[in-house]
Amino acid sequence: MATVYIGLGSNIGDKRGNLVRAAALLAERVGDILALSSIYKTPPWGFQSANSFRNAALIQITRLTPLELLDATRLIEIEMGRVQKTDTTYNDRIIDIDILMYDDLIMRSDRLTLPHPLMHKRQFVMEPLAEIAPAAIHPVFHQTMEELYAHISDS
Repeated sequence: MATVYIGLGSNIGDKRGNLVRAAALLAERVGDILALSSIYKTPPWGFQSANSFRNAALIQITRLTPLELLDATRLIEIEMGRVQKTDTTYNDRIIDIDILMYDDLIMRSDRLTLPHPLMHKRQFVMEPLAEIAPAAIHPVFHQTMEELYAHISDS
């Protein structure tokens, strides 16, 4: 069993409901949820939009491999109505599910990079993650989520 850290975001429709539904589908298809953060209201990051986001993070255990987990999260996004996901263009979305960390695995492939390469730069990721996993260690930076979040808060 692997422990995975997932980021959730939504900025259109029933934002809170979208996060709750995504978490329920993850619990059903991926594995038990060990912790779920509060829901945070945040501005868009990387693009302009009149729609604010709701973001959360969760910790769960899974038997899925990293790529199986990626496929499961993408399928949930599609089923919930997400039409497009790219690594280069940001836009409004019903749901965004990002794999932030998978145990202490460091992985780089054409489909998936672990840990998430931008997580430590994004307050909307680090604040909920530091809430539920303050002592978890980033496998590349060897700092806790709480320490990484403090660096964002200070800057």
